[in-house]
Amino acid sequence: MSDLSIFPITRKWPALQPDRIQLYSLPTPNGVKISIMLEETGLPYEPHLVSFESNDQASPEFLSLNPNNKIPAIIDPDGPGGKPLPLFESGAILLYLADKSGKFMPADPAGRYETIQWLMFQMGGIGPMFGQLGFFNKFAGKDYEDKRPRDRYAAESKRLLAVLNQRLAERSWIMGDAYTIADIATFPWIRNLIGFYEAGDLVGIADFPHVTRALNAFLARPAVIAGLTIPKRS
Repeated sequence: MSDLSIFPITRKWPALQPDRIQLYSLPTPNGVKISIMLEETGLPYEPHLVSFESNDQASPEFLSLNPNNKIPAIIDPDGPGGKPLPLFESGAILLYLADKSGKFMPADPAGRYETIQWLMFQMGGIGPMFGQLGFFNKFAGKDYEDKRPRDRYAAESKRLLAVLNQRLAERSWIMGDAYTIADIATFPWIRNLIGFYEAGDLVGIADFPHVTRALNAFLARPAVIAGLTIPKRS
């Protein structure tokens, strides 16, 4: 059994099952990418709730694992060479878990890089833009009299949705018939945009039927249903 006591984060979140992947997260779009991936792959894991209400993400224990103080982060006790591997950044974790499990990533090199391309599209575009739009539409930004910042992010979000809608016009999933980490990375953000951020009308989500069709298929998957609520909020 792996000894995870060398990781300071385990002092705040003890590993009750240290032979399992330790997940430090919260059910946000970036967080549920990893809980969904773990549910989809069947890799055994132990989730730990990182509460923003108590500023857990800024605690010394969490910063020892992720100096960027963002969720999610993991420790795999059985990493490469059988040694524990700590990781942060949701895209990097998805790539690692795909390689570890041999699932949700094309085996051929061309398909692999194309999948990574769409993963980067989410990481560099959809996530940051949707997050900014959510701030200006639902949170403190809604009090700004000047709506140009909100409208800028709304316009860019529409453009990104149009790119994705075109991609999905003749495909079940982003990579075709195969469901991949590109889908696992992308659709939690679209769900959040039209749900939690209440920006569906603002971006004209009805104009992107292929996106909403794929989103509904994504949300119907049992592993997605489970992963969206992990870790359980207190």
